[in-house]
Amino acid sequence: MTLNRNTAFALLTAFSVSMILGAWAFEFIGGLAPCKLCYYQRYPHWLAAGAGALALATSTLFLAYVAAVGAAASGLIGLYHAGVEQKWWEGPSTCTSGDVSNMSSDDLFNQIMAAPIVRCDDIPWQMFGLSMASYNAILSLAAAALWIYAIKRLT
Repeated sequence: MTLNRNTAFALLTAFSVSMILGAWAFEFIGGLAPCKLCYYQRYPHWLAAGAGALALATSTLFLAYVAAVGAAASGLIGLYHAGVEQKWWEGPSTCTSGDVSNMSSDDLFNQIMAAPIVRCDDIPWQMFGLSMASYNAILSLAAAALWIYAIKRLT
């Protein structure tokens, strides 16, 4: 059996849907509350799933490119998030900790009270040394490449 474009589009659309469902499973079944960057990684998969479904229904290649961009965006956000988790760079000030040595006690208190419950620089789950953000980066960037391959090479 050879893989055709429509089958690839269907599988890649299902991939984005499964990434969203997987995130919900970790959240609602596994009890792992998402941070702000976790949510940001989900939104592009909604775009990819919707655009992929429309591309499949209408055979419009532009929508397939939109789906590829959605998958790539989620992967890039995941890569950024993985770097934040590994302390390679600082994340958004709204969900990571930073240097507090020069802060007054009032400023520190206000920062603590305004902070979200889940921090972006903590790793709540990992497997084989990779966090969920790392897996999202790898899988989503691979999916983006597969979208482009399906658009360019498959008929």
